[in-house]
Amino acid sequence: MSRLARALLAVLALSTAAPAAAKERSEIPDKYKWDLGDLFPSDDAWKAARDDLAKKIPALAAHRGKLGGSADDLVRALEDVYGARLALERLWVYANSRSDEDTRVGPTREMRQAAQQLAVELDSAGSWIRPELLSLDPAKIRATVRSDPRLAKYAFPLEDILRWKPHTLGAGEEKVVAEAGAMARAGGSISGILRDADLPWPTVKLSTGEVRLDASAYGLHRASPVKADRDLVFDSFFGALKGYERTLGAALYASVRSHVFERNVRGFGSSLESSLFRNAIPTTVYTQLLADVRQSLPTLHRYLALKKRMLGLEKLRYQDLYVPLVPSADLEFDPEKARALTLAAVKPLGKTYVDGLAHGFEAGWTDYLPSTGKRSGAYSTGVYGVHPYQLLNFNGRYDDLSTLAHEVGHSMHTWLSYGAQPYPTSDYPIFVAEVASTLNENLLLHHMLGQVKDDATRLFLLGSHLEGMRTTLFRQTQFADFELRMHELADRGETLTGEKLSKLYLDITREYYGHDKGVCEVPDVIAIEWAFIPHFHYDFYVYQYATSLVASTTIARGIREEKKGTKARDAYLDMLRAGGSEYPLDLLKKAGVDMTTPKPFAAAMAEMNAIMDQIEAILARQEKAKGKKK
Repeated sequence: MSRLARALLAVLALSTAAPAAAKERSEIPDKYKWDLGDLFPSDDAWKAARDDLAKKIPALAAHRGKLGGSADDLVRALEDVYGARLALERLWVYANSRSDEDTRVGPTREMRQAAQQLAVELDSAGSWIRPELLSLDPAKIRATVRSDPRLAKYAFPLEDILRWKPHTLGAGEEKVVAEAGAMARAGGSISGILRDADLPWPTVKLSTGEVRLDASAYGLHRASPVKADRDLVFDSFFGALKGYERTLGAALYASVRSHVFERNVRGFGSSLESSLFRNAIPTTVYTQLLADVRQSLPTLHRYLALKKRMLGLEKLRYQDLYVPLVPSADLEFDPEKARALTLAAVKPLGKTYVDGLAHGFEAGWTDYLPSTGKRSGAYSTGVYGVHPYQLLNFNGRYDDLSTLAHEVGHSMHTWLSYGAQPYPTSDYPIFVAEVASTLNENLLLHHMLGQVKDDATRLFLLGSHLEGMRTTLFRQTQFADFELRMHELADRGETLTGEKLSKLYLDITREYYGHDKGVCEVPDVIAIEWAFIPHFHYDFYVYQYATSLVASTTIARGIREEKKGTKARDAYLDMLRAGGSEYPLDLLKKAGVDMTTPKPFAAAMAEMNAIMDQIEAILARQEKAKGKKK
């Protein structure tokens, strides 16, 4: 996945949420806002840079027909192309960030659209490059690269282009495909604007007061300890989405059709193969994950039974899933405390990592607090030569602390890669990106467990981690299963309506959660939940959350358990510094994880069962103590 594509996706974390009565952005202290001035001092400066890039893009045509000439010709062409990409990246991140500050503001949405249009124009203007390179003798390209040290930084990207030869079209056809890129993002854009800005979310009266139930408030109040509140939240939120089922279905179908278009024009056997080919991931890695998870559903059902027991419920329902195993714990955090705890948690990663993160906390990398109109969720992005940026919606809960640790994992991956790699290989694929984020969550959990001794808080922490494993290993794979099936339908030429997507989603969800076995009741209203997940507009994205957690669990254990030396830690940091200089499976192998085998997933299941063993031991101890008192 390209750097710009990753910036466009703006890695989301679905668990964060804004409070019911968010403040206006003008009321948020500046110390809790990111500093976009490191990109551009003003919107006017951004517009000037946009106009400058718009003038330079057509000039790329001057290199056409010269890539097979001298090393100087190739260097000049690549420098201009990558220079334009970096300029576009800077423009995009600024425009995207400004728009995300308040999605209600028209001018910043226009800036984002202008950046998207520039991306299409740049793709179109450079669409001849890959066909021209592939028309040359590969041996000649490699010899040219070896002949000039200036080309060393382009060696891996050029090799990757050669890998694409069977799936690359002629220059004219590539230009058409590039122009079609504008339409490819339309479905996701329409869906996002509808959810974040235009959809008339209902106002409901909960036991805690009146709440406008948008996506952020739903994320907060679905965990209410009051059953009636949870029922109202689920019925009202998903009821609102249900009212736009047809429109949201049409938007998602548009995105899926764009993926099918890519598959067809590039000659892949399936949409899955087309997507995974970008990062040299065999489709067997995806299908093996689905098989591993389905085989491990008894572990998920064990957790659900444990949750039912701890919540004291006669029947577990989907509406009960977000209620913490422990109703409350004395764990509240402001951003300063959260930053201090995160720094302490990542200490096993060494001084360079900790010092770099401490600098980022003070240097305007992060936009912390929710505000009215702000984009929900969380993400990390960045610009080469500048620094990473993070968007959060921090509410002071443990989930928010965990999200901070997650996102700084991305940011530090970016920071380390930027510091070690030249621009052409500084980007890294999502397949390894989520290793960096989930490893930090793992370190945070074990740090917190080392700080607290009382059973109630330990149960809360262990329960939170179990819930994270449920949502990442099982929920994200459930999403991946849904995504594969809807693409298979589209690959066969079948249409997708909102109603059809809802039926498919409900059937899969009930299968995973043991609805028919009486494990967890999944009501009809959950059928529309797919419309809440923006990731479905990105082709085969979510499975990487699960594979990354599987990999990071293994790596984190190695780092934690390393008594002498720093071999495991150094191998991991070297993987982060490697950026995109190798393919993700090769990077992970060097960090000690082979994702082509079932061994890492089995290790993750072992950890999940071990945590449940710990919880059950605490419960048995508590029950024994109660019995003695009687």
